[in-house]
Amino acid sequence: MDRAVDAANLGVSAAGDLSVWALFMHASLVVKIVMLGLLICSVMVWAIILDKFVTLRRINREATGFEDRFWSGGSLDDLYESDGAKPTNPMSAVFGAAMGEWRRSARIPGVDLVRGGVKERVDRAIGITITREMDRLRRWVIFLATVAPVAPFVGLFGTVWGIMHSFSSIAAEHNTNLSVVAPGISEALFATAIGLLTAIPAYVAYNVISNSMDLFQDRLEGFGTEFAAILSRQSEERT
Repeated sequence: MDRAVDAANLGVSAAGDLSVWALFMHASLVVKIVMLGLLICSVMVWAIILDKFVTLRRINREATGFEDRFWSGGSLDDLYESDGAKPTNPMSAVFGAAMGEWRRSARIPGVDLVRGGVKERVDRAIGITITREMDRLRRWVIFLATVAPVAPFVGLFGTVWGIMHSFSSIAAEHNTNLSVVAPGISEALFATAIGLLTAIPAYVAYNVISNSMDLFQDRLEGFGTEFAAILSRQSEERT
């Protein structure tokens, strides 16, 4: 009879042990630590996801507004004073870096704007600014890339530990009744579930955010190339 399944006991234990709070409270200390760690990571993952989606939406909207002002045919000097001198978004920062370098070079007495290395300095200023702005935007994205593959294994560690704890209970009570085994296994599997719920959003968000940032970087580089060509033509016109 010790090895038989007691349906009544199984029903009672299943009903109680399947609640989230009971699964956490009845887990061993190690499994609790694993669960808490995964929950903290999950909160951070969703905070990063929300922040990056809001940021990407904002900078794309601001970039569109800046490009509209840039291509409106107004004075580049006026645009530099209003947007480039104190940039508030990556696109205006690229413009400000290039325009600022070109203006400083143009003020050098006797400088040859065509063959004086101005184009190389402007291109370098554009490249450095794009790299700096993209590094700032990609901050914390690496956390998503780290959590996505690691969280399931952390949850699996909690599962293995919980199952070991269940087997210890079986050995201690000399009883293989499911009412003894089920709670520990349920707690163990719950750790894996939390790991998956943490990893899946991190994996999906990392791919979506990385793709969006790559597209925005291409947009910055395209604008930088076009603006460098405009400055090059103006340099030739001045000589």
